[in-house]
Amino acid sequence: MLTISNLHKTFNPGTINEKRALCGVDLTLEDGDFVTIIGGNGAGKSTLMNMIAGVFPPDCGQIIIDGDEVTRLPEYKRAKYLGRVFQDPMMGTCGDMWIEENLALAAKRGQSRGLGWSINKKNRAFFKEHVTQLGLGLENRLTTNVGLLSGGQRQALTLLMATLQSPKLLLLDEHTAALDPKTAATVLELTDKLVGENNLTTLMITHNMKDAIAHGNRLIMMHEGRIIYDVRGAEKKALTVDQLLAKFSEASGGHFANDRMMLSN
Repeated sequence: MLTISNLHKTFNPGTINEKRALCGVDLTLEDGDFVTIIGGNGAGKSTLMNMIAGVFPPDCGQIIIDGDEVTRLPEYKRAKYLGRVFQDPMMGTCGDMWIEENLALAAKRGQSRGLGWSINKKNRAFFKEHVTQLGLGLENRLTTNVGLLSGGQRQALTLLMATLQSPKLLLLDEHTAALDPKTAATVLELTDKLVGENNLTTLMITHNMKDAIAHGNRLIMMHEGRIIYDVRGAEKKALTVDQLLAKFSEASGGHFANDRMMLSN
């Protein structure tokens, strides 16, 4: 479903602020893979996700989604392939619009839009059915402005919107980092449910090692723009945080000693 070959990206090349963000990344995801990505600050995690989404053009390399090369496609043309949830709950929804209006926009992702009404009786029933899955009581508040919802409710709604049309690839960029622990656990439970029911190929960035182990069928770790550890299946399930930390310390030469990731044990 996703093939990345020899992906390179350097910001501010030739200046004192030069930063090599990606250094020849190779990555292949099979259909239905749920991959968690961990690594220190500046490891290249978010840059990799932004490159897949088309936010930044690569210096060199290739990105293929479901057999289609998208390496040079602009961000808006990749919309039909991707769903994305950001760390900030405010980024995935429009606060001045109703819940059902936000869902209507999501339902048209990657499609041409005309001048007709996007909300009718049939669509409203479709939206209500899907919002009910969230278990937050929002199915009876479809005409409520999204700006009146809590951060957790907005993030759950954003996740639903990102998966509404079953994208080829779901990108989750630390989508629970801004939430309190209880709400984060609820959103992660919803993530597992939506990913599993729709067999979505998923990349999830997290700084929490427990979450990285508990969710998905595969885990990769990045350091200085490279993938330095890749584990999957039964081997991943058997990992403990201490074992994972030891492997990371070994693979990165101990560079994680003061990293934020260490605080998420």
